[in-house]
Amino acid sequence: MHYFGSEHIFFDSVVLDEPDAMLVTYRLINDDKEETMQQHTRKSRLIGATAIALGVVLVLGSCSSARGSAASGGDEDEVYTIGFSHVTTTNTPKGAAAEKFKEILEASSDGRIEVELYPNSSLYGDKDELQALQSNSIQMIAPASAKFTTLAPQLQLLDLPFLFESSEDIAEIASRDSVVGKAIFENEDLRAAKIKPLGLWDNGFKQMGANVPIRAAADMAGLSFRIQPADVLVSQFETWDAIPSILAFAEVYSALEQGVINGQENTWSNMETQSMHTVQDFITESNHGYIGYIPAINNDFFESLPDDLQQLVLDAVDESSTYNREIAAQVNEEAKQAIIAEGSTEIIQLTDDERDALMATVIPSVWEEYSEVLGPDIVAELLANRN
Repeated sequence: MHYFGSEHIFFDSVVLDEPDAMLVTYRLINDDKEETMQQHTRKSRLIGATAIALGVVLVLGSCSSARGSAASGGDEDEVYTIGFSHVTTTNTPKGAAAEKFKEILEASSDGRIEVELYPNSSLYGDKDELQALQSNSIQMIAPASAKFTTLAPQLQLLDLPFLFESSEDIAEIASRDSVVGKAIFENEDLRAAKIKPLGLWDNGFKQMGANVPIRAAADMAGLSFRIQPADVLVSQFETWDAIPSILAFAEVYSALEQGVINGQENTWSNMETQSMHTVQDFITESNHGYIGYIPAINNDFFESLPDDLQQLVLDAVDESSTYNREIAAQVNEEAKQAIIAEGSTEIIQLTDDERDALMATVIPSVWEEYSEVLGPDIVAELLANRN
């Protein structure tokens, strides 16, 4: 707001599609009453005209300065802040990877980038983090890949049951230059939604938690299981005659405690850190699915960074991904042993025959059901590699 004598002159600037195209308007208020231009004195008209000219010069100068700064790679003294929200605690594979990302990026950028972490749904939860990312209310999130499938259905590739058998499989099948990796990192649907996927962090393999022992598909008939929002997961549980129920991660414990759901699929670390094992009697070590996190950044924000800082962000994700892979298996094993030591939950180990029988109920049927969505060539290649 600019003041000229006793009169308040307001400027509203709207930058249109072309950088130099703008609309400048003003209105004059004298004390509590608005006056029309015809009623205003010559002095007021002169003040208004001068103020408009000044406003145009200021806005044009600002635009010119912004273009010059962008062309030169940005002000090296400017500090950029990345708000990074996620839904798990700091002692999970994702939480630890986020801490490592912050450490690496702040050091490599010499303080030009500050990373503010908001773990354990302290800022945004499962229900609103994706919208917050798209609106740039938060700059980074790292949800399970299933979260993105509402925008990019092809990312359900990572939710295919029994896709991976080992951490080595994950590194190979989902590498950046693989067919699965390209479907993630070159995804046009995510680009259109202003989202840039940066990497893949492991959480681990999923186990079955329930209040009844599960050794076969028939044991799940009629039970309600919490799942993440992916159609592939709906089909997986419906194939087992179970009832899939989509719930936010932070709501799973209370839903189990109150009997709203009968079971859930999760990694050992997720179950242990959220105390899910304390409200269910059995956990079947099935390794039937994979939870991978996709650290992603708002693309508009990313492209607003100078080129050198963009590269540092990418490097920090790559380095934190290596760290994540090193600790994910260890963190999950420690969580498993903590649950066993607590003694309140029975752990069921499937025999090879039992696991093979469970696998046969969903491969190839569920994989082929989503062939058109996931990419017929990709699914065919994945099936061929399994065989």
